[in-house]
Amino acid sequence: MLSILDKYIIKKFLGTFVFSIILIISVSVVFDINERLDKFINKHAPLKEIIFDYYINFVPYYANLFSSLFVFIAVIFFTSKLADNSEIIAMLSNGMSFKRLMKPYMISALIISILTFVLSNFIIPPSNTKRIAFQNKYFRDKSVNYVSRIQMQVGKNVYLYMSSYDNKTREGRNIVLDKFENKELKSRLLAEYIHYDTLYQWTLHNYNTRDFEGMREKVSYGEKLDTTLYITPEDFLMSENGFEQMTTPKLYRFINKQKERGLANVGNVSITMFEVEYHKRFASLASAFILTIIGASLSARKVKGGMGLKIGVGLGLSVSYILFMTVSSSFAVSGAVSPMIAVWIPNIVFIFIAAYLYKKAPN
Repeated sequence: MLSILDKYIIKKFLGTFVFSIILIISVSVVFDINERLDKFINKHAPLKEIIFDYYINFVPYYANLFSSLFVFIAVIFFTSKLADNSEIIAMLSNGMSFKRLMKPYMISALIISILTFVLSNFIIPPSNTKRIAFQNKYFRDKSVNYVSRIQMQVGKNVYLYMSSYDNKTREGRNIVLDKFENKELKSRLLAEYIHYDTLYQWTLHNYNTRDFEGMREKVSYGEKLDTTLYITPEDFLMSENGFEQMTTPKLYRFINKQKERGLANVGNVSITMFEVEYHKRFASLASAFILTIIGASLSARKVKGGMGLKIGVGLGLSVSYILFMTVSSSFAVSGAVSPMIAVWIPNIVFIFIAAYLYKKAPN
């Protein structure tokens, strides 16, 4: 059962959280418009696309990206205000423990965690597709249409090599298809180029095949051969922010599929970055709880000088958390640790900080 006090704190927490998002994102949008205005005008971007394709998707993306920062700001701000008004002193003086005081905080953190989890895993990735397409069209085109040295598994014991692939012409050059049985090469197909038709349908041009049967070799030639390969250009053409456009189930399937094919990179992007993004979406669930405990523990004590120092310390800790998350992700890319461990390192470190501050909180 929630008491009147619990409802009061939850209302203050969530209200301050939403207010801080509206305030900071509004400022961000104003600065972004000021920075992008020349490009909007020069590229003749329609107002409808600017609003509905870019900014409608810009707001939830950045609000969710910095949700941990907004949680911290909200907790620090309204808890400091409660402490300065001696409301927390009154609560503790009436026999309420700090542990009991944290109940509405944890409920609020749970609500925010569920909201951000749904947004980041299922809603924001599809909206990112429109936002990124708009950026590629009017700002700077970061889409990948050409890739070289493709090597991947395309079937059971079947491996493909392409020296290059151009998505504009939908053609790959210098094709090699090898088929193995018990680690022994059974056939090799060489083609001058390959053309992508529709889903899994490819056409080989100017090809020759070599079938090996013991010491014998059978060679055949042809100008055109329609074949089915269970790959599409999207499997090896991926921009650096491609994983931002995938829902979590799709991202999970994509990672497993590329690992089965033996790919270390997709285009210019390492598979490790996809794994980091996947684990980060789950690790972010814990951040709301950790930062809530830190913020409440820091702000619950009434001190001279008001809330300015608390907000400064709080912002420093939250920014260091975000930076730590970015730095730890590079450990996975370099191969020093697994992506899952790299993503969870900041949470593990800040759990100890939260435990220390919680112990020192007033009771």
